[in-house]
Amino acid sequence: MRLDCVRNKVWVAAFGVLSAGMAVLSSFGLLLYCGMPFSMTVATAPFLILGIGVDDMFIMISCWQQTRVKDKVEDRMAATYKEAAVSITITTLTDALAFYIGLLTPFRSVQSFCMYTGTAVVFCFLYNITFFGAFLALNGRREKSNRHWFTCLKVPQPESEKYNMCCVGGAYDSQTGSEKPIPVYSFIKKYYGPFLTNRWTKMMVILLYAGYLAAGIYGCLKIQEGIELKNLAPDGSYVGNYYDDEDQYFSDYGPPVMVVVTDRDFKYWDQSARDQLDTCLQAFGNLTIEDRSLTDQSLSSSWLHEYIKYRTSMVLNLNDKRTFIENLPTFFNVSPATRVFRQDVNFSIPDLNIYASRMFIQTVNIRTATDERDMLNKLRETAESEVCPGSLRVYHPAFIFFDQYAVIVSNTIQNLVIATLAMLAVSLMLIPSPICSLWVTFAIASVIVGVAGFMALWDVNLDSVSMINLVICIGFSVDFSAHISYAFVSSKKSTANEKAIDALVNLGYPIIQGAVSTILGVVVLSAAESYIFRTFFKIMFLVIIFGAVHGVVFLPVFLTFFGICGVKVHDNEKHVKPDTLNHGQVTSSQINFNRSTKNLSIVMSAQVSETKSGIHSPVFDPDCP
Repeated sequence: MRLDCVRNKVWVAAFGVLSAGMAVLSSFGLLLYCGMPFSMTVATAPFLILGIGVDDMFIMISCWQQTRVKDKVEDRMAATYKEAAVSITITTLTDALAFYIGLLTPFRSVQSFCMYTGTAVVFCFLYNITFFGAFLALNGRREKSNRHWFTCLKVPQPESEKYNMCCVGGAYDSQTGSEKPIPVYSFIKKYYGPFLTNRWTKMMVILLYAGYLAAGIYGCLKIQEGIELKNLAPDGSYVGNYYDDEDQYFSDYGPPVMVVVTDRDFKYWDQSARDQLDTCLQAFGNLTIEDRSLTDQSLSSSWLHEYIKYRTSMVLNLNDKRTFIENLPTFFNVSPATRVFRQDVNFSIPDLNIYASRMFIQTVNIRTATDERDMLNKLRETAESEVCPGSLRVYHPAFIFFDQYAVIVSNTIQNLVIATLAMLAVSLMLIPSPICSLWVTFAIASVIVGVAGFMALWDVNLDSVSMINLVICIGFSVDFSAHISYAFVSSKKSTANEKAIDALVNLGYPIIQGAVSTILGVVVLSAAESYIFRTFFKIMFLVIIFGAVHGVVFLPVFLTFFGICGVKVHDNEKHVKPDTLNHGQVTSSQINFNRSTKNLSIVMSAQVSETKSGIHSPVFDPDCP
């Protein structure tokens, strides 16, 4: 927001936010109309889209402010889109790809989130280059007519540096012809940029990065898998108290697992079939995890064992199929102890068949998510082994959560690797420098390591919720790194240090604006009464902070290490041939006069000195890192 009553862009900012809101409405409406499921995790998507849309808005406004105010609005828009369109196209492609790649995961909640958010990113891009761009052009017409930002009445232009901001406006830089830069740009150009590209500062940045990377890797080694079931309920729910009491008083006992026989042709009345089933249950009872017993056989429950005991007291021949099945109702009504088995057998007396039945085994010593994962794997391996009947399953309602533990790590790594490679491909296509594209990919991997590591240190486990946010991590890390890298490559400065400073001047402040606005947009979630929303805030906070630090601190320094030093890129400068070549010496600096811009530019001609022996001695640029 500027104090100049003409250059003020309050309405532009408001329509930028409105553009992001329209993208959310359009994408959600389209997918809901198509019948796409809406999971709880999708409720965090609008905060993310707001951050992406506002970031692109800041980039476009920054490019608009660097155009010449006296040019036609059409020319200013062309110059704005020339600089900003490629940058926001890169980020949109990478963000959308990152989310759509998330559809490869087997988790439905993650698929739903990625579908809604990826589609919203596409709509956000379309509205930014059409709806927001159109309003930026209308605002440009107002500025060209020197009209007040609120009343739209014409105001006089200022005649001096000191003027009444309410009554006059429309000031601009007479030397560049563009809007006057705000103090932050001057600070970056005069102080921060030179300080960051100083040789000693670069060494400190490298040491700082090494510490950051070490802390991130340490955190990754400490990361825990799984989600506590009480976290799926809102704070204050009785469900949380139930699980707390269960952990306090019954922590030695795990879930009672059903062993289900689904084979309709299984002969319960046959002694050999019953012996096989007993052997199978015995195998479950002998399972261990790290030398700890996995089950307690004394707490296991089997209707078949109790039925055999009942046969002994009633002198029944249970080896006969008809006798076995027809006496089941009588057995279930003998006492309250046998009535509990009514739901354990699905049978039909007219058909003389038992369709399915179940027994229970009591698990013990299950304390962590890793124990739950190992328990699930061992139970399933035993159920599929030769000692058990062919059609036998193990099940508990909590297995739907334990299942994710078995694949969460592999799926997270798979999605991150594929998405990162996709980001590299897009960067190689749109950033005209392979080395800078590799630096963008490096920044993505670096931010992922930092977020995953500090996420663990912030008591956030790796689960389906945090997995979604790690996919987000890729999108936002690309946003920051791609903007700076593209600005570095497209800079017309001659040395790597100057390119880095120029990139920071042009896009450093918009990156900071986007980071701050995104954090402000999600900070309200820190006080939410839901684990999902609080986790979203924690990881988003880490992503934005680390992404912004990479964009304005680490990456500019790293880019200077492989910058092209001393290469001329000014299209309108013509090199003047030296008047004389002093044999055995380097020629002095030559001055070119650029008539088109009326500026003097000193061109350091690094001529090659020729020695008597014919060996050429190059002169190196002192600014090259």
